[in-house]
Amino acid sequence: MATSDQIKTLIKSHFDDDNNRFSTVALQIAAHEAKQGHMIIAEEIKKLVDGSKAKVVKLKPFNDDLNGFVLEINPKEKLANLISDDSVKQKIERILLEFKQREKLKKHGLENRRKILLSGPPGTGKTMTAAIFAHELQLPLYVIMLDKLVTKFMGETSIKLRQLFESIYDRQGVYLFDEFDAIGGERASSNDVGEMRRILNSFLQMIEQDKSRSLIVSATNNLELLDQALFRRFDDVIHYHLPSKAESILLVENKLGRYKGRYSVNKIKFDGLSHAEITQACLDAIKTIVIEDKEKVSLQLLTQMIADKVSAYRAKSQAKHE
Repeated sequence: MATSDQIKTLIKSHFDDDNNRFSTVALQIAAHEAKQGHMIIAEEIKKLVDGSKAKVVKLKPFNDDLNGFVLEINPKEKLANLISDDSVKQKIERILLEFKQREKLKKHGLENRRKILLSGPPGTGKTMTAAIFAHELQLPLYVIMLDKLVTKFMGETSIKLRQLFESIYDRQGVYLFDEFDAIGGERASSNDVGEMRRILNSFLQMIEQDKSRSLIVSATNNLELLDQALFRRFDDVIHYHLPSKAESILLVENKLGRYKGRYSVNKIKFDGLSHAEITQACLDAIKTIVIEDKEKVSLQLLTQMIADKVSAYRAKSQAKHE
């Protein structure tokens, strides 16, 4: 027999449209009935829960004008796959824990971290983190390409942002505002235009007023360019860095896996490569041996692929400073 607290939680989760919480409590009731020897009713409850998970959830479609600028992804990234320092992982784990325990926090008048700012050089794990949030929380990932949205709808971007935040409220998910610099620039900047200031002001208002059940993630490569007013609108800020030597080695070993030969990679020079660049070098090496019908990536091949990426990185850095 369900307790009064369980019945109240079921009713509340129903009206809050919190399917995950509803299913969790229903399974708790099923487990209790099973312990009491009521196996038939316990099995029926489990079948009802499993059946509801199998149904396709009907979501309100995105506005037609947003379809080309919101990319839906079904991520499979796990937190265990992220190679980063402990402080980054601890923050991610805290965000995931608070999201899963949001109902408990709400009972005490507290809110879980939902609005997250990620900063750091390209290829250091920001987009991967958004994918981890979505996978670990079993939510869809929606990537909003702000640079394209601003370019396409200059003069109407504030209206489109309003439509987007309405979708954030209607469709629970993880929303990644990629290339956030496109609208998040300092409002006092002398080379800014009035329209961009209006867009940023609109975003500030909307993110502050947002009361959805979604996770909002903004990513930037240039933290110093962002308007200071943004920071107090976010519940947490996570800073990413280029991998250390130890992290680079671990990343290589993880990516090569069974394709790695019996050798140490300690002497390889990574020279400021990002996580993404090291990953791509490993994949290039694996593709090479697959094409050549070989079983293992040699140290020589791996060193060459890493060196190629270092060379490309230096050329990119040189061109940037010319």
